[in-house]
Amino acid sequence: MNLLLDTHVALWAIADDPKLVKKARALIESPKAAIWISAATIWEIAIKHGLGQGDMPLSGQDALRYFRESGYRLLPIEPEHAAAVEDLPAHHGDPFDRLLVAQALIEPMRLMTHDPMVARNSDSIIEI
Repeated sequence: MNLLLDTHVALWAIADDPKLVKKARALIESPKAAIWISAATIWEIAIKHGLGQGDMPLSGQDALRYFRESGYRLLPIEPEHAAAVEDLPAHHGDPFDRLLVAQALIEPMRLMTHDPMVARNSDSIIEI
């Protein structure tokens, strides 16, 4: 299974944070799963960390290094991903989350998120 992690889930996974529930941890650690991190996630972390927002404890460079060390695959942003955002329902206004949803639907991948508004976009999204 190709599993795309949203930003918070990705950060919880590399930090072994207790916010990452057992079900999510099991899916991420499954030998059958290929774990993907979007370039949009790195971008979001870098922007929020650079602005000093408290919920982004890592810089974009540090996060990228940890994701690579964890063996996660990196998903570039393709023009088709960006264009697909306009076809999404208006459940969520965050541009990073909307791009992750579009990427998951186009590739296809299962997006794992903790945000119920993001999960409303598709039955293929895993809400934890």
